[in-house]
Formats: sequence, C-alpha cells, structure tokens
Amino acid sequence: MPSDENSSDSSGDVIWEEITRDVQREAAAETLLAEFLGQTVLDHPSLESSLCFHLARKLGSDALPAAEFRESMAEVLASSPDIGEAVRADLKAIRERDPACTGYWMPLLYFKGFHALQAHRYAHRLWQENRRVLALHVQNRVSELFGVDIHPAASIGSGIFIDHATSVVMGETSVVEDDVSLLHEVTLGGTGKETGDRHPKVRRGVLICAGAKVLGNVEVGEGAKIAAGSVVLTDVPAHCTVAGIPAEVVGRPEADQPALEMNSRLGS
Repeated sequence: MPSDENSSDSSGDVIWEEITRDVQREAAAETLLAEFLGQTVLDHPSLESSLCFHLARKLGSDALPAAEFRESMAEVLASSPDIGEAVRADLKAIRERDPACTGYWMPLLYFKGFHALQAHRYAHRLWQENRRVLALHVQNRVSELFGVDIHPAASIGSGIFIDHATSVVMGETSVVEDDVSLLHEVTLGGTGKETGDRHPKVRRGVLICAGAKVLGNVEVGEGAKIAAGSVVLTDVPAHCTVAGIPAEVVGRPEADQPALEMNSRLGS
C-alpha cells in the first residue's frame, strides 16, 4: 500500500475538497454505501490517492493484485504531476458538459469513460518509460472491464470528456488534443495494414458524436464536429461540420469549440 508521501498535497485543492464534502453527505444519506464511500474517498488524503485505490480495486487481477497495481500507479502519479492536472481538467470537463453529472464525485466513482481515460494516462506513461508489457496489460484490463480500447501509445490531452464510453477505440498513433468530447462507439482507427503513423489527429475543441468512425492518418481540424454515425476518411477542415458515409462538409458549428457545447444536431 502506498504511503501518504506518494500523494499530492490536498491543501487548496478545491476539487478534492468538494468531492469529500459531497461524499460525506452521500455517505450519511445512504448508509448501505457508507463503508464503500469511506474506503474509496474519505479515507484518502488526496484525489490521487483515492483514484489509485479505486482503479486498482477495479483493474487488479491474479496477475497484478490490486495492492501492487495501486502502488505502481501511485508512484507514476507522484512523479508526474501533469497527470494529476489532467485528471482535474477531465473532471471539470465532465461537470461542465454532462447534464447528468451534478458533482465531481460522480465521475470519480461511477463514470467508466473517466476511469478508462485515467487508466490510459497511467499506461501511456508506462509506455513512454519502455515498460510496455505492463502498459499493454493495463490496456487489456481496461478493454475487458470497461469496453474501451485505447492503445497505450496514443496521445491524449486534458479536458477530455468520453461520454458513456462503451466501444470507444483509439489506435496506436492517434492524437487527441485538449478539450475534445467523444461519445460512445467512436473509433479512431486505421484503414488496413499500414504501418507507422496511421491513425487520426483530432485537434482542440472537436466534438465526435456517437458511432462516428475516423479512419487513417487524417486530421480533424480545431473546432470541428463529426455527426453521429459518420465515416471520416479524409481531412476535416477546422470549424466545419461533416456528416455521412463517407463524411462530407454539411455546414459549420455555431460554437467555436463544439466539444464544450455537446450539441449533436446537424443544424447548429
């Protein structure tokens, strides 16, 4: 078990302070979950500590027991404060973009898109450190448990919202910049047996709606919107809406960054 020394100082962490206040309230209201909420949130000194405990309990297995998983993840987060910053940006993104989310505690405890993304951040750092067998093991566990398959080499920014998340796939050379929103069944994939740089590059503020497939080393320009069910095979200009199979430009989003608005309609 990692010690408190491996956790970030929670002093002045307004997100963590709000989480603990809300969870204290929920634990008092729902006594059946009081022990779970205590073990997962209230017994921890920081968001990082809580997150490591929660993910380890979900992703641990006979091959990698939860205690060892937790210790490894805590070490990575302690040495990589940028991951903690990204975690908080992701929580803010969910809180601001998802009308079903009424507090930061909800995605921390229950949203598998958030869980899959934070597990990927850990696996991605392992990949960068050439600990690739362990990174692939984490990818496999996330795919099995959450139905989200993100290659650990894929590069993902902060302020990311993966809504519902079931069947989201991102290939090895995918790039997702900051402030992007994706819905369920989105694929950032290849087109066949190409090698090298072969997956999409999604720029800042993009909204990719449910079931859309973006295939090949194509660029989705900043502030673009991809309509539900579309298949994108060529570059998408910045601040354009595309739809269809294959996708074509059908208009422009009203918002400069449609990811923040979460409006899937074609007419806006």
